[in-house]
Amino acid sequence: MAEDSVHRYQATCSWSGSTADGYEHYGRAHQGTAPPAAPELTLSSDPAFRGDPTHLNPEQLVVLAAASCQLLSFLAVAARARLDVRDYHDEATATMPEADRPIRLAEIVLRPRIQLAAGPTEDRVRHLVDVAHRECFIANSLATPVRVEPVIEFVDVG
Repeated sequence: MAEDSVHRYQATCSWSGSTADGYEHYGRAHQGTAPPAAPELTLSSDPAFRGDPTHLNPEQLVVLAAASCQLLSFLAVAARARLDVRDYHDEATATMPEADRPIRLAEIVLRPRIQLAAGPTEDRVRHLVDVAHRECFIANSLATPVRVEPVIEFVDVG
């Protein structure tokens, strides 16, 4: 990849309806796409803000983006280090206290459970988790702190 490459991303959001009856009465559902990917998502606001809990909301998408980016960054770092990662599962969370103004995600916590073939030390794997976190494009783009709390397990593959 050229050092001066500029990557561009596109997203489209659309909504239609009426807000004439006030805050309590308009639908929060809207559609989002990110071409060239074909799937269209139906999104909503957080249920605390009158959204539909059966649809993803923007806050969830930020947490998901942070978790996905850490996963992809770690797999890349591990592959370059010739580690044999067998499973990676993250239960990521975020907090957004309404008392702190302006309201924003205060912290994202990633809790990946990483299974690897025996060989490297746990310290080596933790170091690579940290390297991946430093290389994570999304974490580097956010003002919200992103903390990674990995659980590392070694499995027999033979």
